[in-house]
Amino acid sequence: MAKVCPLFSSSSGNSIYVGSGGSGILIDVGSTAKQMEMTLNNNEIDISTINAIFITHEHTDHIKGLRIFASRYGIRVYASEGTMRALIESGELTNKFKCDVISKKGIEIGGAYVVPFHNSHDAEETVGYVIRTSDDKKIAIATDTGYISDTIHNSLIGCDVVVLESNHDINMLKNGMYPYYLKKRILSDVGHLSNEACANELPKLVQSGTTRFILAHLSSRNNIPELAYQTSISMLEDFGMKKDIDFQLCVAPKKNEKRELVLV
Repeated sequence: MAKVCPLFSSSSGNSIYVGSGGSGILIDVGSTAKQMEMTLNNNEIDISTINAIFITHEHTDHIKGLRIFASRYGIRVYASEGTMRALIESGELTNKFKCDVISKKGIEIGGAYVVPFHNSHDAEETVGYVIRTSDDKKIAIATDTGYISDTIHNSLIGCDVVVLESNHDINMLKNGMYPYYLKKRILSDVGHLSNEACANELPKLVQSGTTRFILAHLSSRNNIPELAYQTSISMLEDFGMKKDIDFQLCVAPKKNEKRELVLV
């Protein structure tokens, strides 16, 4: 049985475990190595079963613990060419773990097949990932994008589980304390996905066969979990789709201390 476990999810740190058949991978290491160890242990995930780390992009909230965590456990790291270049320039990579550029065709590792797709974000080369697990479940991770491009949409279609960014409420952001330049960046096509933009995508995915959604990367200042959740639920209900019948939906916790996961 495939398992999707958001470990950290917010503007301050992000990491997701995807596993099946007693092994798995991490998408991002956005918290300290110590916090990663504690949270993996709390969720009964054995670090020795992690086959690889896949990085979405080089922003701190996605790589904060990468250098120490990957070095300590000798876990191989994969990223896009642009992200790998940024990690090298910032000194995040060491000779204590191996790292490789992931090709557009993807890679098989530990019985899972991982394929990257491009997101629209203000980093060197941000990607999301589609993971086909050893038991043939298809899981997509799509955060840190300013909009849903055709590439992203086509990557999400037909997945069993989709982890999708629901970063901010537009009104909270516009009326909040952030400076204008930061508001402009978040609202741009290379910023972050709003609750509304996220919700608009979900009915299309349900129609393609997706039944499980995890809303992720919520802003602590410009969003509320209940608001993100209700925005998506309302949109799905407007299309006549019923919770727990046509779909299941949850919000990834900022820090997963309650063994919150999705089984497929």
